[in-house]
Amino acid sequence: MDVLPLVALIAASAAVAGAARWTPVPAPLLLVAAGLVAAYVPGVPDYHLDPHIVLPLILPPLLHTAALESSYLDLRANIRPVALLSVGYTLFATLSVGWLAYLLIPDLPLTAALVLGAVIAPPDAVAATAIARKVGLPSRITTILQGESLVNDATAITAYKVALAAAVGEGASWAGGIREFLVAAVGGVGVGLVLMVPIHWLRRCMKEAMLQNTLSLLIPFVAYAAAEQVGASGVLAVVVVALYLGHRSWEVDFETRLQEAAVWKVVAFILESAVFALIGLQLPLVLKGLGEYSGAQAVWYALGVFFFVVAMRFVWSYPATYLPRLSPRIRERESDMDWRRPLIVSWAGMRGVVSLAIAFSIPLVMDDGEPFPARNLVLFLTFTTVIATLVVQGLSLPWLIRVLKLPGRDIQAETLAEAQAQNAASQAAEQRVDELMRDERNCLPQPLQDRLHTVLERRRNSVWERLGQPNPVTGESADDTYRRLAREAIAAEREVFVKMRDERRIDDEMMRTLLRKLDLEEAAAYREVED
Repeated sequence: MDVLPLVALIAASAAVAGAARWTPVPAPLLLVAAGLVAAYVPGVPDYHLDPHIVLPLILPPLLHTAALESSYLDLRANIRPVALLSVGYTLFATLSVGWLAYLLIPDLPLTAALVLGAVIAPPDAVAATAIARKVGLPSRITTILQGESLVNDATAITAYKVALAAAVGEGASWAGGIREFLVAAVGGVGVGLVLMVPIHWLRRCMKEAMLQNTLSLLIPFVAYAAAEQVGASGVLAVVVVALYLGHRSWEVDFETRLQEAAVWKVVAFILESAVFALIGLQLPLVLKGLGEYSGAQAVWYALGVFFFVVAMRFVWSYPATYLPRLSPRIRERESDMDWRRPLIVSWAGMRGVVSLAIAFSIPLVMDDGEPFPARNLVLFLTFTTVIATLVVQGLSLPWLIRVLKLPGRDIQAETLAEAQAQNAASQAAEQRVDELMRDERNCLPQPLQDRLHTVLERRRNSVWERLGQPNPVTGESADDTYRRLAREAIAAEREVFVKMRDERRIDDEMMRTLLRKLDLEEAAAYREVED
């Protein structure tokens, strides 16, 4: 097996994603564009998007890391809009877009059109969350989009299986389709519920962070495979397990949490970068099989399907937002809702790699031995829809948010809430320390007692200082200045340790031990607050 193309793909994708941080363009869009260009560069190998790799090997870890970072409580609070989008809209898009494509494209069987509808129904988890973070969407909209993207893949894959069974001649009734959907949904949630507690117990029993994080890397694949083995939704099993583990992450030790956060950030960065680059690299493969349709015809069909996809999300989003508000209880609870929020949710429906992976899994022939009708056209329309939504909606979403003047996150209110929580926690910690100090078994010299109280006081004051006025000369808050000076002091300590190692006054093992203590101190006390 030649690993050089794979290494080149990962390296180039990571480089482009890193460069995107210096541009106003979200990384998914820049990666797709780079893939499109690279596809026609001489010497670049053909990269085939194999659904047998994407669905069981790439999708589970991406869903796992997205669910770990999601809030179970926020999702539960927004369960109605999340369910309406992740299940209701996905099924609606499957049927409506499929029917409209059937009317638009001559000689396209209705069953094949419904396969197309299922393939392009689910908005992409990675694209939605990446662009949402980039443009700073309000937290409730971000929660709804994240929740939708965690579940809609399961809905779309199940709808695809039902439509495909009808298209290839296996036969599928409405009752059978509903039964298969319920089995997949209930089974996937059930498998997740069965696995989540034993997995969490096993993590807690392991005392070494390295072993715990090795298990963490295996969890999404185990959950996905276990659910698929019994005919249930592997996607839902992965999401349920990850939501539970993320909700109970405080029960594992700090070293595990530090390592796990770093490991999953690297995994997600590599996979997200590679899959978006792969989307662009599929263009030659898609165009190669489009010989039976003229360029003008194919472009016309692509524009029509793209319009249907965008329009049907609006058709669903506004009634799904306002009809439940006929209930006085819901209207009172969601008093801050206005017309701009469903507009943003509608326009944020970018498609991604899952749609392409499902499309490439369409069989070449049906049960009767005949070629699958318009398979190449379905691939082409899926590809153009993914590209068009990423480029058109992805690039215009920041502009739309600015034009609508949609209020973003209230950083001042969030900082105040953080400061109040930290103050309460620090007071509880000080009371506990004072109680322990009264026990003669916990006797400490006065300097160490003072150090304990100083650390707690510093932790309590650090958040309040972010609410203060910035330094008139540097523009920094007092907290930022303190952190900068502390980092300079730690950097000076590191230089001394390295110099002593070079002079052979300490060995490398001792230097690494000392540097790790500094790293943990810096990570715990002086970390930068991430948005």
